[in-house]
Amino acid sequence: MGNQTTTTEEFQAVAARVSAVSITGNILLAAIKFLAGILAGSGAMVSDAVHSLSDVFSTVVVIIGIKLSARDSDKEHPYGHERLECVAAILLAALLLLTGLAIGGVALGKILSGDYSHLAVPGRLALAAALLSIVSKEAMYWYTKINAKRIDSGALMADAWHHRSDALSSVGALIGIAGARLGFPVLDPIASMVICIFIAKAAYDIFMDAIGKMVDQSCDEDTEAALLRCALAQNGVLGVDMLHTRMFGNKIYVDIEIQADGEKRLREAHEIAEQVHSSIEQNFPRVKHIMVHVNPANER
Repeated sequence: MGNQTTTTEEFQAVAARVSAVSITGNILLAAIKFLAGILAGSGAMVSDAVHSLSDVFSTVVVIIGIKLSARDSDKEHPYGHERLECVAAILLAALLLLTGLAIGGVALGKILSGDYSHLAVPGRLALAAALLSIVSKEAMYWYTKINAKRIDSGALMADAWHHRSDALSSVGALIGIAGARLGFPVLDPIASMVICIFIAKAAYDIFMDAIGKMVDQSCDEDTEAALLRCALAQNGVLGVDMLHTRMFGNKIYVDIEIQADGEKRLREAHEIAEQVHSSIEQNFPRVKHIMVHVNPANER
């Protein structure tokens, strides 16, 4: 139950629009970077094109995860399917980590070899493609991140960081191409190693956030404090004996025990509980379910 600022329909519409932009943008960028890499003789740019193409797969995973998580509750899943979005975020974190390790592994091999004489000097077209990729992927990162926060989607946020990883990869390609043209080809693998660390950190953060939402982690302290203030502000509430919260995907479940005058009739106590329930539901859009228990004041 819940009056939510972001409805299921809006959630689906925003996710579909952002995913469509991601897929279209990645396919176009991959084609441009691949052609530029071939024409300019840049292996780094060809590899970057493959990276962009892999992002299409990650976005498909996001779409599937979000669609499954938005399914209505059923007999087998009475609490809904929100955690399936966390599964999608974990898969994306794994894919992001593998991408980072692949970049780092290739870079480390080049650094340890100590032989850079065989590396070809790429043309200017590769530099232009790298710059285009950096600007485009950074714009896609911010566009996806803003919309992910708007609908509170962990999977979409993971996809945003995938865009950022691609932008960082293109920065590495740009440095490598520029360094090779200036006579310092070792800058390419060194930059790639730094990029690998940033990508691995992003993958770790996404993974831990998703895991926290899957193991009934409580919501943040500020939200709990605001829930407590909301309950205490209702007429008839004399105190709060217990407040427990747990994350369920991107939603919050609340269990709260309030104090009321023990001399009140059952119907009056129930009305106080309903008032607490309605107020929390109206003021906290992420709260999906609330259980309110009434205790007689000064008898516990």
